[in-house]
Amino acid sequence: MSEETNDRLIELTDEETGETVVFEHLDTVELEGREYFVLTEYEEEEEAEESDVYVMQLVEDDDGEETLEIVEDEGIVSAVFDEFKKNFGDDFEFVE
Repeated sequence: MSEETNDRLIELTDEETGETVVFEHLDTVELEGREYFVLTEYEEEEEAEESDVYVMQLVEDDDGEETLEIVEDEGIVSAVFDEFKKNFGDDFEFVE
């Protein structure tokens, strides 16, 4: 694992299952004054031919701690993903 890749890794724990998953941060997109993170599950082995991409938003919980939550609003997900494709269209092959 390269140092550059290591700087882009985010370890998240699912509150429901307690399972820890490592994600690679692909991009941050600002939309309507909010920041959204475009992430994919990190594979230490060879790069997968296809990977799911997740759009998450930084939110503050009741205790004032920041956490990432998956964005479920399809309109926001589509808008963020469209911006991501504009930013990285030459670096990735997108499957619709």
